[in-house]
Amino acid sequence: MSYTEPKGSRTTYLTAPVTGGATDRRAVIAHVLPFAVFVGVMALERGLSIPWQWVYPTRALATLAVLLAYSRPWIPLRPSRPLASFLLGVAVFIIWIAPDLLFHYRTSVLFQNPLTGSAATTFPAKFTANIPILLLRSAVATLLVPIIEELFWRSWLMRYLIDVNFLSVPLGTYARGAFWITAVLFASEHGAYWEVGLAAGIIYNWWLIRTRDLADCILAHAVTNGVLCVYIISGGHWQYWL
Repeated sequence: MSYTEPKGSRTTYLTAPVTGGATDRRAVIAHVLPFAVFVGVMALERGLSIPWQWVYPTRALATLAVLLAYSRPWIPLRPSRPLASFLLGVAVFIIWIAPDLLFHYRTSVLFQNPLTGSAATTFPAKFTANIPILLLRSAVATLLVPIIEELFWRSWLMRYLIDVNFLSVPLGTYARGAFWITAVLFASEHGAYWEVGLAAGIIYNWWLIRTRDLADCILAHAVTNGVLCVYIISGGHWQYWL
């Protein structure tokens, strides 16, 4: 696969070439395991019918434990373009809700079918006024999800698709196949909102290539999710919490 390598990446600890072995395995675990645990806990919650008041604490604690144990060295905390990343996050939020405000096409078979599911919330109505659960749900979406998803999708998968020794691929490297496969798979996890998920995936992928800084992608993603949570809670738009 041909690719364009960025120059001057400032996040060298995410891009330094390695020879494989234990370092490479630890890096894969650090990038993949938090996402796998988060998705796995969600599946267990549904399969075991865990009471809703324990759903988000369980999800948050399990994911946070893995992040602290394995991923801390791989999480950048200082975005190089904080204002631009913030504004980009707001722009993605607008893109996320615009189709429903302007076109009202979410009832189409493209968005309601056995493959994508439907835009119907699984969040229980009895908790829509429960402040602690709303705050915890919002905190998970704003603080944890952007980290685990950016580690998995853009720091790992987008580079792994270029070279299985993904650390040898500088962060922000562009390869057409890796770019689009990552964007499409990112879209697929958003169910009935797959088309805006695809748009978000394309934008976040582009921003990583543009900034070569995972912290900027994490910030943009966090702003999108945070503003969306405010929009959901303030306006009762619960359908966005699938």
